[in-house]
Amino acid sequence: MTSKPAAGPHYSPFTIGGGLIFVSGQLPLKPGRDTSLANGPFKEQVRQTLQNLKSVLTDAGADLTQVIKTTVYLSDISDWDELDAVYGEFFGATRPSRSVVPTGPLHFGFRVEIEAIALATPSAA
Repeated sequence: MTSKPAAGPHYSPFTIGGGLIFVSGQLPLKPGRDTSLANGPFKEQVRQTLQNLKSVLTDAGADLTQVIKTTVYLSDISDWDELDAVYGEFFGATRPSRSVVPTGPLHFGFRVEIEAIALATPSAA
């Protein structure tokens, strides 16, 4: 198993095992643990969250086309349509399996968190 420790809390942004990459839940944090998006528009939060997911996948030697499953946590399920629009912009023709889970409040007051499972490239596995 391969993992990359996070700079702060006790977790890894991703681990690789069994030919899969498991990406920890990504929040709409800008680089440097900036929480200023907590009050930002929902679509901006989703874009930043997906950009963070894309960045972690790059660190793991993968990209969005290798994602096979996501779990999206929403503080308000009424944000589903806006989520779907931005999600489609990022994933395009790639259509991984997805679960959307309404949660209530998320860390730092954010409205979205996304975790993913992706296929590892043979050199990363």
